[in-house]
Amino acid sequence: MTRLSHLTLRNFLIAFHDLLATTAALFAAFYLRFEGGEGFLERLPLLLQILPYFLAFSVVVFFVLNLTTTKWRFISLPDALNIIRAATVLTVALLVLDYIFVAPNVRGAFFLGKVTIVLYWFLEISFLSALRMAYRYFRYTRVRRHARTDDAAPTLLIGRAADAEVLLRGIESGAIKRIWPVGVLSPSLADRGQFIRNLPVLGGIDDVEDVIADFAKRNKPIARLVMTPSAFEPEARPESILMRARKLGVIVNRMPSLESGDTPRLTAVAVEDLLLRPSEKIDYLRLETLIRGKAVIVTGGGGSIGSEICERVVAFGAARLLIVENSEPALYAVTEALAAHAAAQIEGRIADIRDRERIMRLMAEFKPDMVFHAAALKHVPILERDWSEGVKTNIFGSMNVADAALAAGAEAMVMISTDKAIEPVSMLGLTKRFAEMYCQALDRDLAAASGGAKPPMRLISVRFGNVLASNGSVVPKFKAQIEAGGPVTVTHPDMVRYFMTIREACDLVITAATHALGAQHSDVSVYVLNMGQPVKIVDLAERMIRLSGLQPGYDIDIVFTGMRPGERLHEILFASEEPTREIGVPGIMAAQPNEPPMQTLRKWIAALEQAIARDDRATIRTILKDAVPEFGSTAA
Repeated sequence: MTRLSHLTLRNFLIAFHDLLATTAALFAAFYLRFEGGEGFLERLPLLLQILPYFLAFSVVVFFVLNLTTTKWRFISLPDALNIIRAATVLTVALLVLDYIFVAPNVRGAFFLGKVTIVLYWFLEISFLSALRMAYRYFRYTRVRRHARTDDAAPTLLIGRAADAEVLLRGIESGAIKRIWPVGVLSPSLADRGQFIRNLPVLGGIDDVEDVIADFAKRNKPIARLVMTPSAFEPEARPESILMRARKLGVIVNRMPSLESGDTPRLTAVAVEDLLLRPSEKIDYLRLETLIRGKAVIVTGGGGSIGSEICERVVAFGAARLLIVENSEPALYAVTEALAAHAAAQIEGRIADIRDRERIMRLMAEFKPDMVFHAAALKHVPILERDWSEGVKTNIFGSMNVADAALAAGAEAMVMISTDKAIEPVSMLGLTKRFAEMYCQALDRDLAAASGGAKPPMRLISVRFGNVLASNGSVVPKFKAQIEAGGPVTVTHPDMVRYFMTIREACDLVITAATHALGAQHSDVSVYVLNMGQPVKIVDLAERMIRLSGLQPGYDIDIVFTGMRPGERLHEILFASEEPTREIGVPGIMAAQPNEPPMQTLRKWIAALEQAIARDDRATIRTILKDAVPEFGSTAA
């Protein structure tokens, strides 16, 4: 009924066309079979009697097989298969009509005959397809003609045939404008010498200079390179492509992967694109099933990770989103960026998670289904100096969010944690570990109180390392230093870190929530993302300098400044005394840290509140050390 209510005048015109095509195919089949003579005229009266019923049946077939509702502009192989299916169903219907109803009951002999039915099948496919294909070709030529205007840049596509074909479809549909593709350079030997949607594969990626020079000689200079996702794979040597393009003075763009729902638009190539490990395969249907129609709160929604979580939950179909943020500019920026998503009701509120009454009231009013807690103080050196503020935000603020989510009847609360919480040596890691312990203890108590049934709320923590281009991360810092002419500052030559993209990290955070809320009633409360291979920071700095077209040590110096308080050389993903296990979800593992009972935590929390009120740093440190014995910071 829903599909019928959405029919437009265009759909009725398509149905009318298909009825005319079916009528023409049927009459043409009879005429050709009986050569327009007495046999045709003899059968015409009965054919006219049968025709209205057959056409009524054909209308149903066309609608069920989506012929009536498919836009001709985008007709493709699946639509052609639907035409074949429809013609086959109608042909079988004629066969049944002739052999079962007409022949024994009306004529005593076959009315259509096998030859007529076979002719009809071929003609029906041809007549249904002809105008559709003609219209598709008309739109294709018109788009290409518009694309080849004066402002369309002659462009080489870089990547394998499958990726180039997606991009070409984007150009043909009008989604991508102002570029005119002239050829493809593919890393795959199987693509060489082939044509992709009438566009030649001119060679491999190493041929880029020769191809550009050849076009320049013919007075058709290449103005742009477009790198598809396969051009960023290690074997394609993306660094070489970017460096050569910069030497040749050619603009370079990239087309994002379409797996995550991105539209086929072109964006600038960022240095971060060349620093990535292969991303985990994300089950987006699983994430959409969890989020669609839900009311979601994101704390710290104006930060790098918080704003990305906001964008993802809106993309996955959240009905309502409340963004909680204590920075007015950050809140304004994220709400403005999300304003285009009219499908979700988006609201932003200024609030500090340290204000317990305010947070409790906001959540009670909003009544969230899910809470993503991304608000935190995260800068390691700053927290080593002002770590009492970290206690107030990262510990007491997280407790406020967890308690408010439970009181508001949320289904789940997901806390963004950090790999620095594992055997912490910094106040950031220590405060995050304490917050994890509180969420674990509350989650365990709720599970115990439910008596084996599904608990009223799940509380989970998700740990991961550095994300590329996040606020305060090393990549934007290095970019700014390179643009300023150097030097690039690295704390230690042996410093190693894990990296992943903000998008992948946030998608995996939501994936962890789907596991925690799964039918198996998972007992996991701490999840750890697979961060891939660690990256040596000095190698990262050198690579970024080279990608900028400069030489490390010659154009840009690298200076070692020494390790800062709270830092360690090698981040770890699991504690030595922390059992781990696979959960069957790519990119995510479960950690099973030993957490104290809630009764013990309450005693520490009460003592912390008193020590914070007195600003008694020594007592605060003693309590935290008692709670997390593996803490090894030397912060004063």
